[in-house]
Amino acid sequence: MKGIFPVERFQTIRTPFYYYDTELLRQTLRAITAETSRHEGWHVHYAIKANANPKLLTIIREAGLGADCVSGGEIEACIRAGFPGSKIVYAGVGKSDWEINLGLDRDIFCFNVESIPELEVINELAAAKGKVARVAFRLNPNVGAHTHANITTGLAENKFGIAMRDMVPVIEHASQLKNVQVVGLHFHIGSQILDMGDFQALCNRINELQDELERHRIRVEHINVGGGLGIDYEHPNRVPLPDFKAYFDTYAKKLKLRSGQTLHFELGRAVVAQCGSLITRTLYIKKGAVKQFAIVDAGFPDLIRPALYQAYHKIENITSEEPMDTYDVVGPICESTDVFAKQIDLNGTKRGDLLAIRSAGAYGEIMASQYNCRQLPVGYTSDEL
Repeated sequence: MKGIFPVERFQTIRTPFYYYDTELLRQTLRAITAETSRHEGWHVHYAIKANANPKLLTIIREAGLGADCVSGGEIEACIRAGFPGSKIVYAGVGKSDWEINLGLDRDIFCFNVESIPELEVINELAAAKGKVARVAFRLNPNVGAHTHANITTGLAENKFGIAMRDMVPVIEHASQLKNVQVVGLHFHIGSQILDMGDFQALCNRINELQDELERHRIRVEHINVGGGLGIDYEHPNRVPLPDFKAYFDTYAKKLKLRSGQTLHFELGRAVVAQCGSLITRTLYIKKGAVKQFAIVDAGFPDLIRPALYQAYHKIENITSEEPMDTYDVVGPICESTDVFAKQIDLNGTKRGDLLAIRSAGAYGEIMASQYNCRQLPVGYTSDEL
């Protein structure tokens, strides 16, 4: 798979840096569009939090996707990339006044509201502008997901969303406010989910909630099921695309939409993860008493997922054809958690070899920091290299 990287061009670029295969990104977007276009009223909003590289945002916007934002900064990034306000949804448990005002000024599609205090602030700020804010209530469905504990969001113990028992009173309260309009319900149960049974459980819960609403003569226009579809981190070459067919078919078969309702998705990782790799240069090979280390110039400030989530990323030596050997791949940061992988097999590695840390297009560049006063990694696309 070394052929997928322009290795000669890489030799002239300062490492570490992110490399994005834009053809794979476009292939991924075509696969999403092919599935959703079969259903009238289905819309995908790309979750900006996964990766806000402006070059990728432009490609995603050109493919017709909307945007899912969780901060004012993300809304600004979307506007710069050309997303229309009418395709932007804004979620987040802690929206500040300036962020809400920004959404109002840009006439975004809707605010995904997570509490009554937030609803009342949006109503107040909208009134000051003489506007009516469209809102969807994010409900906490108390549905577990088979994923890392740090990225599950749909349990009653999580900070996200409004409890199901409060759904009807909250909607009825909103109907008394003059400057908000309830247009939908919003859900999101977690991230990196590969078990379609989790999404089926969400469908079942939404069906129950809609039945409950109808008993109170309440009907909403839009259902937003969030995102959460995972990718294959172990086999990025063999399985470069997530199983979009199984994912969307689950909702088509199990979710009982009412006549005229639209369905919204907020995919992030599934869109961009596989197209991105962190390229890093080997600084030293250090032989210890019981193992050997490949010390590279990237560290957890450049890709924090292994340190934060104990996440696995496949690593390849893209400049060596030597026989395989076993290494711990570690960075230069003075922290014991600065380890990308332990006891993995790589082609024989020496100083100067380039390693590709795969499936890093989501929650990679966007989460980079300047810890140890390091420079932020640059993101390059295959279009420009």
